[in-house]
Amino acid sequence: MSHDFLLLVTTAVAIVGIVLLITWAKIPPVFALLLGTLFLGVTTDVGFAGTPEAVTSGFADVLGDIGVLITFGVITGALLTVTDTMQRLVEAMLRIFGERSLPYIIAVALSSLFTSIYSDVLLVLSAPLARRLGSGLGPRGIALMGGALTAGIEVGLVFVAPGVAAVAVAGVLGVPLGQMFLCGLLVGVPTAVLTTLVFRLALPRLIRWDPAQDELETAAAADSGDRSETGSGEPVAAEVASPAVTKQLPLTLAISPVLLSLVLIAGGALASGLGVDHDVIGFVTDPVVAIFFGACLAFVLAGRVRSRQEIGAAVGEALTSCGPILILSGISGSLGAVIEKSGLADVLGSAFSSGFLPPLLLVWLVAAVLHIALGSISVSAITAAGILAPIAGSLGVPVVLVALAAGSGALFLPHVSSNFFWMFQSLLGLSTRGTFKTHTVAMSLASLISLPIVLVLGAVA
Repeated sequence: MSHDFLLLVTTAVAIVGIVLLITWAKIPPVFALLLGTLFLGVTTDVGFAGTPEAVTSGFADVLGDIGVLITFGVITGALLTVTDTMQRLVEAMLRIFGERSLPYIIAVALSSLFTSIYSDVLLVLSAPLARRLGSGLGPRGIALMGGALTAGIEVGLVFVAPGVAAVAVAGVLGVPLGQMFLCGLLVGVPTAVLTTLVFRLALPRLIRWDPAQDELETAAAADSGDRSETGSGEPVAAEVASPAVTKQLPLTLAISPVLLSLVLIAGGALASGLGVDHDVIGFVTDPVVAIFFGACLAFVLAGRVRSRQEIGAAVGEALTSCGPILILSGISGSLGAVIEKSGLADVLGSAFSSGFLPPLLLVWLVAAVLHIALGSISVSAITAAGILAPIAGSLGVPVVLVALAAGSGALFLPHVSSNFFWMFQSLLGLSTRGTFKTHTVAMSLASLISLPIVLVLGAVA
């Protein structure tokens, strides 16, 4: 048996083992991921001596790229809840563009303006609004808003910096974040719009939405924030209701923290493209600094409508929710580091250079298989990037397109092993069947729609 074949088998055993531990044995993902990582390390060339070092270095590398961004993105989300910013923005755009454009407004806003907010937090913020507005769009309104919601949130997560997965993949592959932001917008916004359009056209013909079976009568209970169980017995997260706002900021002022961060990051990309190299410009346009400045502005503005005690409680809850996100992201980096040092990158490099499929399509396939196996968009995108990082520069395409192809593949076929799947079901008031018809279908469409966009960019690059 050849060394390369044995390495592929060992890696497959490790990944399948992680999936079974999470889905069948019900072991928490943090234990399953680290156990699978250690197994892969000690059974390959990494060995007993090299595995702990690979685990810690991979963990540190990923958290170094995204730790601060996640933390202040979650804090910004909590502070925007205080000012009721998202609901007011969508309602203002609804008055301008009309009810028919509502799903596209949601998709575009979530995939471009609010990417600094972590996806789980953004779902909690936006789901009540989507459900309330969807109920006025006819019998398929909830489904349509659900598709737009999941397309907007997850597309922004993987393509548009400072989306956490986009930033992490860019960091692993060495892509400048300004470049990731601009190229991500070129892929992300059209993907969100086209996904919503195709999903809307498919609802009456192919998906065949049935409110009696696809929506739960207990949706009203979800509105009150009650913890419930799905029909499959899986626990789901309770909705966090926004506190009542006693005073309101002008809408342009309320959304200014998000705009400040995006303008600074975009300014950095523009300066880089024009060849402007200045320490001060580089400092203020760095995504970490930009997100921090936005969070500081959100803190100051929230102080005008809420008491310091309430703001402190919101920030405290945001910090508590950061822990699981950071740990899982870090351990996914550990798995990627062990895979890289195991020699699998060389095996994949040979396969990628064989010309069997276009390189970007192979990147997409790696990320898609990992997502189906691991159930987490961020984890699969980061892991795919870790596998591909040693050979990314030799694929004959710009590395930023490798990052975008990995993000595109990581969107494919979400299912019951994803925590987001169950949160989405609970917060939208859907059955498991309805969640497959909305979240799974819309995400898979986004993956398939974004792939040719990335391929076209690769052809003209």
